[in-house]
Amino acid sequence: MEKPEFWEASFVDKKEMWGFTPAQSTIMANEFFAEQSLQHILIPGIGYGRNAQIFKENGMTVTGIEISKTAIEMAQKHYGDAIKIFHGSVTDMPFDNQKYDGIFCYALIHLLDTEERKKLIRDCYDQLQEGGYMIFTMITKEAATYGTGKHLGPDRYEIIDGVNMFFYDLESVHREFDSFGLFDIITVQENFPFFFVKCRKN
Repeated sequence: MEKPEFWEASFVDKKEMWGFTPAQSTIMANEFFAEQSLQHILIPGIGYGRNAQIFKENGMTVTGIEISKTAIEMAQKHYGDAIKIFHGSVTDMPFDNQKYDGIFCYALIHLLDTEERKKLIRDCYDQLQEGGYMIFTMITKEAATYGTGKHLGPDRYEIIDGVNMFFYDLESVHREFDSFGLFDIITVQENFPFFFVKCRKN
């Protein structure tokens, strides 16, 4: 389960902890979405909007979902009313009836347990228009933190107090995404090694 208290405390304490420079994965997702001429993007776990700026600069409309009220207030200071953000956990999706042509879910899915991950993937897929794309990034077993902390289950560990992580390999990516239009898996090096997973609804 996402832990609102943990994220609330993090944003209160560290504010714009990642700055406003987009992650490498976000730059890649933006280029791909722009190539496909996508217009309406949903970002589950938008935080304070660090990864929204670049989509907006390309003329895309961005909607977010965020569990931390503090992060939403920070995003509103930066974006005003330009981005609509629903307050709540991604595990409670959907928050609206809109169908999006692009969904970008950055470094979030690995924080959820098996059932929550399944639900998030299905909920995102359900909110895609026919022919729409969704991109997920997630931590891989190549990360130095894999296997550290308290073991919670297969490939899942409590890394620090309150942060549970599931570490993906190609097998688990295929297992979770194959029936949701998976067509590409790229390895990206950010602060951690990530998979960059592309799916299309058709």
